[in-house]
Amino acid sequence: MDRWIIDNLWLVPTYALFGGLLALLWSPAFIRRTGPRPAGYFNILSTGLAFLHSAIALPLIWNQPEATISFNWLDAAGLNVDLDLKASVVNVGTMALISGITFLAQLFAVGYMEMDWGWARFYSLLGLFEGGMCLLVLCDSAFFSYIVLEILTLGTYLLVGLWFSQPLVVTGARDAFLTKRVGDLVLLMGVVALLPIAGTWNFTDLTEWAKTAELDPTVATLLGLALVAGPIGKCAQIPLHLWLDEAMEGPLPASILRNAVVVPIGAWVLVKFQPVIALSPVAVTVEWSVGLVTALLCSAIAIAQIDIKRVLSYATSAYMGLVFVAIGFGQLNLALLLCLTYSVAMVLLTMSAGCVIANCVTQDITQLGGLWPKRPAAGPGFLVGMLGLVAVPPLGCFWSLSALGGALLDAHQPLIFAALLLINGMTGFSLMRTFGLVFFGSESPMTERAPEVLWPMSFSTLVMVGVVLHLPLLLIQWQVLPSLGTTEAIALATSSLIGLGSAAALYLNPQVVKPVHSIPAPIRDFFAYDLYTAKLYRNTIVLVVGAVSGVLFWIDRFIVDGFVNAVGALTVVGGQGLRYNTTGQVQFYALSILLGVVLFGALVAWPILAPAVP
Repeated sequence: MDRWIIDNLWLVPTYALFGGLLALLWSPAFIRRTGPRPAGYFNILSTGLAFLHSAIALPLIWNQPEATISFNWLDAAGLNVDLDLKASVVNVGTMALISGITFLAQLFAVGYMEMDWGWARFYSLLGLFEGGMCLLVLCDSAFFSYIVLEILTLGTYLLVGLWFSQPLVVTGARDAFLTKRVGDLVLLMGVVALLPIAGTWNFTDLTEWAKTAELDPTVATLLGLALVAGPIGKCAQIPLHLWLDEAMEGPLPASILRNAVVVPIGAWVLVKFQPVIALSPVAVTVEWSVGLVTALLCSAIAIAQIDIKRVLSYATSAYMGLVFVAIGFGQLNLALLLCLTYSVAMVLLTMSAGCVIANCVTQDITQLGGLWPKRPAAGPGFLVGMLGLVAVPPLGCFWSLSALGGALLDAHQPLIFAALLLINGMTGFSLMRTFGLVFFGSESPMTERAPEVLWPMSFSTLVMVGVVLHLPLLLIQWQVLPSLGTTEAIALATSSLIGLGSAAALYLNPQVVKPVHSIPAPIRDFFAYDLYTAKLYRNTIVLVVGAVSGVLFWIDRFIVDGFVNAVGALTVVGGQGLRYNTTGQVQFYALSILLGVVLFGALVAWPILAPAVP
């Protein structure tokens, strides 16, 4: 039985995909009599099976060699493409994390989307997401990893656009799809180039090849930058970061998955490609530089937001930036640990935000307040998630961020370590600001009559509270808790205390007038409007693309179409003129044929007779 569980780990993605397909039966065009709810229940059951299979397999595969399986997909014209799957402790543990979070998100959606009739589409797309991410984790092929990433991009478009009757939803789905396609297109170039350069698409073989590869510096740089471009878009890094903010227009249960596991899955792909990217120092520098800039700017932008979803979306981009920094400095295992500690805390924060939004109509934190006694699950949940996301001992991110700080100091990067302290402090400030405005202060018209949410939402939130609080014990049990230096641990804990404490002094103190305007309006607006990035795009890239499109339209309309239309018009005029020559007299037709033959003969004979003409 144990061997069967390990050998058939490839079934884990199929559970979710089967649940997603089964959910489609409850679309309005098929089963109507029962309502849409069975779609959610069957999907939750299939996700539970996926989690059980992964959780049971995890201790069985511990300290065991990696299990591999390969399916031949294409063998033609000398091209052999295999779907290679690899099951290791890290892969199986990641699948358990994905399926466990998806299970709670689906249960949360039962309460959040109680009155929504789009259950079939929603749950089928959640099944597609879960199955795709689990397959991506198992996949050991760069080619098939790219295909799965494209499927997830399509799923993002469909899931964000679930409520397609709302203009902002349509815009968010479109921008998310197009922005991610920019990085995906460049990534495709890199993936295609890998095969002739390295001779394989298998990640394990690529790692071995990279150890002895000698590439031209220009080729290595172009290849490395192409492989970095895809994860930049997937992880919402600057300059491809705006899509995550706009994607928050979709259903909040989908945002739980997007913030916690869908965005970090781009970092998973980056870890896989890192041995090849490391062949170019330029690509590695770009990699961690993009991450550092994103982390600094997005953590500052989060402070100026008034939408609770946007606060969390920019925190997501900031933490993925720190993951890029860890990967860029060769700390691959630490990057995965940071993704783990970040994910569980972000799930809890997003669920707590959903408990607030569900019955308060608005998600504007300046219109909320006084919810602490009314939200016995969401209030403590947001507090625990906030402490778990910043470096507060002994919770999860304290260990991963402190380990990252130690790695930066060992690499003689004191300025980047100082930036890490600033990022951690600003994240603590933005989350405590949100916590104070939402749960404390006086009640507002939006919160005077705000009953507690349904039990599936509260239950999922409380389960995640337990996970965040017990995560350090799990890390100890799994023997992956990093050893820390005193300097970085104390420095990060101090930065957390300063960020959380300064925000608490402003936003938990009833004597301070809200809103707090301690920063000049131009600076505040600069960060509130995301550094005016959208306006910059409209006045540069969008303007240029629009102008080029206008010129091409004019050429197509008046030159290409004009030439074709002119030929058609001449044909019509010629035909109209020739029809008057149709007299019905045989001698006229014979004369026409004779003249045509003479003219054709003259044209053929002209090259021969021309030299003889004096």
